[in-house]
Amino acid sequence: MEACYSPGKLNVTTYKAFVMATVTLQTFAGMWINAFIVSVLCIAWVRKKSFNSVEKILLCLGCSRFWYMCTLWVYFFLNTFYHGCFLIQPLPQLFAAIENFFSCANSWVSACLSVFYCIKVANFRHIFFIYLKAKIDRIVPWLLWGSVLLSFVIGILMYEISDEALCDNVNCTIQNSFWKPNIRIDQHFFPVCFMIGFEFAIAFMAVISSALLLLFSLWRHKHKMQTTSAKDLSVDAHVKAMKSILYFLIIYSINFLCVLLTLIYSYKVENAEMFFCFIVQYAFPAVHSLILIFSNPKLEKTLLRTLSWVKCKICMR
Repeated sequence: MEACYSPGKLNVTTYKAFVMATVTLQTFAGMWINAFIVSVLCIAWVRKKSFNSVEKILLCLGCSRFWYMCTLWVYFFLNTFYHGCFLIQPLPQLFAAIENFFSCANSWVSACLSVFYCIKVANFRHIFFIYLKAKIDRIVPWLLWGSVLLSFVIGILMYEISDEALCDNVNCTIQNSFWKPNIRIDQHFFPVCFMIGFEFAIAFMAVISSALLLLFSLWRHKHKMQTTSAKDLSVDAHVKAMKSILYFLIIYSINFLCVLLTLIYSYKVENAEMFFCFIVQYAFPAVHSLILIFSNPKLEKTLLRTLSWVKCKICMR
């Protein structure tokens, strides 16, 4: 009986409870932020019966991030307190597929937003770029559908990889109510790394290319406008688009590093590195969505009005 109340057991339980509480706060904050974006855009659509291209991208991004964080929280909760349920097939494969589907959709729709800002704001005289600028509003729905389709393919592939890994695990041992699979790391670790790297690489290249094109367009535009003293609104548009893309690039890079660290430390017991990676990964969708809200005048105004209304209701009690 004394072994059941050993300090080691207490530390593990305290660690899990602390991590779960932190992740829960971050998750529900992120879900609220993205639900706010979706609700505001849907209300606006009901009123005017139309969406512009930015609103379409933000709506898809808000939906994907809401369900992504919801899936992550359910997985983390089950993995923390009911780890034995992952012995039930095909629950692990389904979680791997769904999580990667929403993760890919989140990354690629965010990249679509950066590409849209680049094409809409940058000024180039190349005939192909002029064609894209004229047709961008028609291209955006196809970009979004393409992102969903590619995410679906990635989800299916991750399901197959997870299923193959679990099928190879024929020598499972059960210790202390936890199952410990005998899976060769070099056999299934690298396919997972390749899929995640492919997902991040496409979005990263799109964002980097958009930032470089915008920077070059801004430099060339300012060089041409040096002889005039008139106020140029195009420079302001360039700067706002650059800020939005650079914010995403910085946050996205940090999140990518944490994903890599999660893969590296995934075979170790609870440690500070894993806790830090969890915190950053769960904060990424919320922080970037909050930046998008304050970058959009309509969303920012609605958020400030909502917060003021909530503050008044609290003060009246």
